[in-house]
Formats: sequence, structure tokens, C-alpha cells
Amino acid sequence: MNLKGKDFITLMDFTSDEILYLLDFAEAIKKDAKSGHFLPILENKNLVLIFSKPSLRTRVSFEIGMRQLGGSSLTLKQDEINLGVRETISDTARVLSGYADCVMIRTFAHKDVEEFAKYATIPTINGLTDDCHPCQIMADLLTIKEHFSKLKGLKLCYVGDGNNVANSLLAGCALVGMDVTISCPEGYEPMSNFLNFANETAKKTGSKVEVVHDPNIAVKDANIIYTDVWASMGQEGEAQARREIFKPYQINSSLCQKAASEHIVLHCLPAHREEEITHEILEKNADIIFKQAENRMHAQKAILASII
Repeated sequence: MNLKGKDFITLMDFTSDEILYLLDFAEAIKKDAKSGHFLPILENKNLVLIFSKPSLRTRVSFEIGMRQLGGSSLTLKQDEINLGVRETISDTARVLSGYADCVMIRTFAHKDVEEFAKYATIPTINGLTDDCHPCQIMADLLTIKEHFSKLKGLKLCYVGDGNNVANSLLAGCALVGMDVTISCPEGYEPMSNFLNFANETAKKTGSKVEVVHDPNIAVKDANIIYTDVWASMGQEGEAQARREIFKPYQINSSLCQKAASEHIVLHCLPAHREEEITHEILEKNADIIFKQAENRMHAQKAILASII
């Protein structure tokens, strides 16, 4: 499948076949890596990483992943580039297009990534924005596929804030034919454009999309329970208030008992133990949660190798 030159901004820009192809490719790349074979698919190619938001998993997974593919990477932090402040985003995009083969941006405003991609003549990857987190969901789907040997027909229940991860889970699950339920307090629902896309896509893939406010009802028959922090970067001032609002949405043993008997729990990390998830449940699912974190690298390698 030819995806050369295509931006990776949101999963809504991709077809079901394209997402499934990338997941199959990620599995193959991971298998090669585990056997010690690193094919220099991107030899002499260069990736620039721009971070307005700090990161552990995004930076390390992209830098090492690019190296494993035979290429090189250069990381720019906010205080070094000050995206959109020292010079316009459009000018930065055109400058970097002359130096590199691909740019990954992890920032706040989604419109900044869209503007960069508009003016860049090289592929742009969204490493996270306030609206969505497509690379994370590719790692999630890869992890689920490895564990259950399938995707279609499974039910994922996301419990917590209807944030960027919830938005992208809606799109990703619908595209691969998984049922997806978002359980969140009233007023904290996912963005309507992601929900509308998921509903329309689900009609084609035969999946079911729901927003259910009661987590005890939402997790019924769930094969995968998924959570994220209650207050994301940039929401620190709301953290205390959110702890009270989201208390009923904690992933704990009582809630997990209401899911399917053979279920797994996922968390995109970092985790605030005893807030959105108990220490007990995280440790019980630690093997798969940290495999999920590792799979960021393998999923992103498949994306890089496909679009550069």
C-alpha cells in the first residue's frame, strides 16, 4: 500500500484498510526487531522532532525507532524553537522541509500541526495535540491485536476524561471494527467531530459506538478497559476539582469485575496511581501496559517507514 508523502495528523484521514495495513506492518517490523534484524529502510533519511510539550515515550520511541530503521533524528524543544513565536509556523515548515525528510510535532493546539502540514513539503506526524493522539492509538490497537489475535468484534471501554486519547480511540476502534464505549462525566464528553466520524464509520465496519455516563454499565462485557490521567498537561489548575468529579471513574477491582471475564486493562501512561487507576490493577496488568508503551516504537516505525 503506497502511503509515501502522506501526513499522519489524525486517524480520520485514513481508511480501514490503511490502518490495518499499518498494524500488520508494525507486527512484522516488531518481529524483525525482536530477532535482532533491523532493516535500514530509512537509511540516510532524517526526522526532526519538535516538542512544545515534554515527553518520555514519544521522544525515546521516535528517536530509537528512527535509528533502528537506519535513519537519524534531531530533537528541538520549545525553548529552542518556540514554534509560532520566533517566526511563523508556515516559515518554520518551509525551512525544515529543506533540511529533513519528515517532522513530528508534539504540541498543544491542533491547528498548529495542521498549519505546519499545510506549508511543509515533507510528511508531518502528529505526536500529540490537545485534540488527538493518533500514534498512541496505533500502539494500543497493535497491543490488542497481539493479545487477542483479532480486533473486529472486541469491545473497548474507555473510562475517564473525554480527552485527546478518547477522541482518537473513537476513530481508531471504529475503523478496525471494534465496539467502543466512552464513559465520562456529563460535560466531559469527546469532541463531536470524532464522535460523528466514529458513528459513520461504525456503520461500514459493523461496530458499535456509545457514550455512557455510568461506568458500571459501560464496562459490561468489555474485553479492554482503558484509562488515562484525569488532568492532562495544561489542565493542572483543574486537577483538584477533577479529582472530585472523576472519583466514580477510577479503574479498580470492583469496576473490573463487571467487565468480560477475560479482559485486559490498558493505560497510555504516565499513570497517577490511586487516582484514575489503583496500584493493584495497574500492577496486575503491568505486563501488557508496558508492552503497550513499547509498542509506541514499533507502531511509529511502521508509520515512518510507510510515509517517508
